[in-house]
Amino acid sequence: MADYRITCINLSNSGRTHEHITHVGNPGVWNGRLTVNQVINMILGPDRHTFYVQDAYGNRADVMVVDAKPQYIRTRKDNTWTDNLLSLTSCPI
Repeated sequence: MADYRITCINLSNSGRTHEHITHVGNPGVWNGRLTVNQVINMILGPDRHTFYVQDAYGNRADVMVVDAKPQYIRTRKDNTWTDNLLSLTSCPI
């Protein structure tokens, strides 16, 4: 099991009312980006990898898979109203 810190995201540009996260990354640490489906498979797969975001104060929020159709990722509830992933900057493409 590996523990991955997410520091950036990419959002869909589908013209829908709500954008959704398509890719996550950590430039300089990972080689490239991961799709949300790859992250979901890594979290739910046999190796049970973990993903998280961390704020400037070192507070950690773990990423979870939401069992919806389609499945998506978000941070576990902490003391914020918004999903911590959505506050991250865009990953370089």
